[in-house]
Amino acid sequence: MRVKTGPTTRRRRKRWLDKAEGTRGVNHKSYRNAKQTVIKSSQYAYRDRKNKKRDFRKLWITRINAGVRAEGYTYSQFINQLNKKDIKINRKMISELAVNNEKEFKAFVHDVMKQK
Repeated sequence: MRVKTGPTTRRRRKRWLDKAEGTRGVNHKSYRNAKQTVIKSSQYAYRDRKNKKRDFRKLWITRINAGVRAEGYTYSQFINQLNKKDIKINRKMISELAVNNEKEFKAFVHDVMKQK
């Protein structure tokens, strides 16, 4: 007996076409192009989830450096003192402090940078 796979194939192809919704041109209409588009976009998404973390860390470091330089120090000196004094605070929180609470950040920098 012959097995007909029309509905199964149509369902499988429909899934790929649904995932490709929102792409331009033939990429959301043609099964072959839709499948290639979805696979490539998934690769980009995976890569950029990693790059997003890198970009945010770079942004936080830039903000901290700008705030610390306003007080006459460098970023590397500041981080070195934090490590020496065993202060565990991440760069995201330090940059939030530098951007939103300048007075507290200034006091924090002077506390960290003053010698024992």
